[in-house]
Amino acid sequence: MGDIREQVKEYYSKMSIDNGGEMATHTCSCGTDSLPQYIKDVLAEIPEEITSRFYGCGSPLPPALEGCTVLDLGCGTGRDVYLASKLVGPEGKVIGVDMNPDQLAFAKSHRAEMAAKFYDNVELIESYIEDLSAIPDGSVDVVISNCVINLSPMKEQVFKEIWRVLKIGGELYFADIFADRRIPKEINENPLLLGECLGGAMYIEDFRRMMARVGWVDFRYMSSSAASIDNPEVEALVGNIQFSSRTVRAFKLPDTLEDICEQYGQTAIYRGGIEGCENYFDLDDHHRFFKDLRLDVCGNSCSYVQDTRFGKYFEIFGDRSIHFGPYEGCGNAPSVDGGGCCGGGCC
Repeated sequence: MGDIREQVKEYYSKMSIDNGGEMATHTCSCGTDSLPQYIKDVLAEIPEEITSRFYGCGSPLPPALEGCTVLDLGCGTGRDVYLASKLVGPEGKVIGVDMNPDQLAFAKSHRAEMAAKFYDNVELIESYIEDLSAIPDGSVDVVISNCVINLSPMKEQVFKEIWRVLKIGGELYFADIFADRRIPKEINENPLLLGECLGGAMYIEDFRRMMARVGWVDFRYMSSSAASIDNPEVEALVGNIQFSSRTVRAFKLPDTLEDICEQYGQTAIYRGGIEGCENYFDLDDHHRFFKDLRLDVCGNSCSYVQDTRFGKYFEIFGDRSIHFGPYEGCGNAPSVDGGGCCGGGCC
């Protein structure tokens, strides 16, 4: 375990310092086209030294962050930390955790500048993401991570720590690389493939099972797309394994979430008010709430928008006093390629 983490440290230090941020593949170097405009506007104010040495495979910054305490796991040079700093506002707080001192130094070197530009609400901690002992139980509203959890040799411990530090109703929202099968040992231990976020990619079904063991019996995919490698030598090494870049949403709601979609006759209406979601709110990749339009939902989806920070933006009709069985079309078995029935995208 220690050797693998040291290899990852060395790899990313080399990328940041010697290569000026250039990686061997495009797997963890996504563009910014998919970012909402209000986030692009903030990104334009972040120094190029930070953004050019930042690696990620998605945009794990959910809406409605004002006043939240946000924890960024594997914050690297701090791009998402400083984006979140602006979004949480003066009453919020952002904690960035990273094991790599070289990358963290880039983030720290700009802390005063960004505090003057945005808010003095950032704390940067050098630590492994498997050990968040510096952060108290139930103290975090939102945990984000951008293409980092795949690098950990102790992934289940990472998710256990996330569960511990999140408040009830808190959100895990992260982007990462996943695989359509279990990664062979020779690929998993290859320093190049590990550093490029391929060697440690999670098999989607093992990920689902692991999430359930930790406490998340339901999670949602926000987006999923084929991961771009664009390097013939690397593609030859991984063979026909199919990799995907996915953004995942999960809420810590241990008393209300069920492992399949259950029908209680509930309806939710999004009333607007969230920046960037003026006309609609996407709960996941198959639940879009158009403003002022009723949407029938299962019990889990209702809890997602009622018992979290999103509750003030929704009007809910119905409760759980009457149960009507499984939500129509969902069945009782966890779906393939998803976190329980809802995670697969069915209701």
